Amino acid sequence: MKVHTEETSMQSDLNSLIPKPQVTRREFVVTALSSGFALAVQPVSAAAITTDSEGLTTGEASIGRGYDAIPGYFARPAAPENFPTVLVVQEIFGVHEHIKDICRRLAKRGYLAVAPELFFRHGDVSKMKDINEILEKVVTKVPDAQVMKDLDATVAWAEANKGDIKRLAITGFCYGGRITWLYAAHSPDVKAGVAWYGRLQGVASANQPKHPIDVVKDLKAPVLGLYGGKDQGIPISDVEDMQNDLKGAQSKSEIVIYPEAPHGFNADYRQSYRTEAAEDGWKKMLEWFSKNGVK
Repeated sequence: MKVHTEETSMQSDLNSLIPKPQVTRREFVVTALSSGFALAVQPVSAAAITTDSEGLTTGEASIGRGYDAIPGYFARPAAPENFPTVLVVQEIFGVHEHIKDICRRLAKRGYLAVAPELFFRHGDVSKMKDINEILEKVVTKVPDAQVMKDLDATVAWAEANKGDIKRLAITGFCYGGRITWLYAAHSPDVKAGVAWYGRLQGVASANQPKHPIDVVKDLKAPVLGLYGGKDQGIPISDVEDMQNDLKGAQSKSEIVIYPEAPHGFNADYRQSYRTEAAEDGWKKMLEWFSKNGVK
């Protein structure tokens, strides 16, 4: 039973005098994405690619409902029809300029590309200068189950915003590469996935109970994995194990290894960028989407 005291009455009176916020959480969400590049990746390489928005409709999105909404970035052709849809899953640096540019590149090829900010509830990684801080304070705190839910909400957003979800694909980089494998095992709506250097094996935890190698038999869509032979974070033995498991499961998924490429070889804004591997991987990604009915 709640006891009404003079103190609670006074507090109630004080609360009535406090101005109500003029900005709702939804309004905050749609302006919550960072601009430019994350601090942890500075200085940005001169090779960084910038794709213009000519002929495109681009902007921020509020994905989900009410207080569970998260921000995202989208790009699509400026035309009236519905477009094949690609979910773009971020690196550990969040939806910064590189991920936005990936969305614009896909939009130039006729897709609605949308990148949800999956770390929104846990911290602004774009303002963190240290990669270990990003991993410890944010990345490890994000439950895979929540990510799957947020990606489902992103699909719903796309369907309501000129996205043809019968032609749905997913691609992701680093952290997003791992998520690409997991989401292809989670969602029956996905037609194709392309995972760029995503971790394949690891120790199970409450937030990350399974890794890609654990869900091979659950894949509902073919995934193309793109990996570097000189990736210091993902042992080539892990990649070979995944290849063997995919063959054993008679999966339609495939893995391509670029022998001389390091981790992050598509990240044109970093020193890890390798032009030949990146361009070939991009070409293979578009072919994979087309081959599997996304476009």
